Amino acid sequence: MEKYFINLTNHPFAKWDINQIKEAEKYGKIIDIPFPTVDSSGDEKYIRELCNVTFDKIMEYKPEAVLCQGEFTLVYQLVRRLKECNITVLAACSQRNVIEHGNKKEVIFEFTQFRKYEN
Repeated sequence: MEKYFINLTNHPFAKWDINQIKEAEKYGKIIDIPFPTVDSSGDEKYIRELCNVTFDKIMEYKPEAVLCQGEFTLVYQLVRRLKECNITVLAACSQRNVIEHGNKKEVIFEFTQFRKYEN
């Protein structure tokens, strides 16, 4: 059975650097599921319902690991649910490098590792 790494962010893996792709592939084939747009006027019930829909979409793959980054309250609900199913849930860590060009700044984020959400 094929293993899957779900990229639940708004950063498609095709745009990742090679180091991040290699680290993700240690968990399995990378599948992009865009992090849902969260209505800022939605209440807690709305977040629970959005969590349920998103969780079901993720679980179709029976993933080995999920990179989960997005709106905080939805991330919290999803991480909790995924961990209850013994799925590894990760956040991407990067080094922020700033290069100044006169009065402009260029910010480059360099992937360093995945960090597990743990209790």
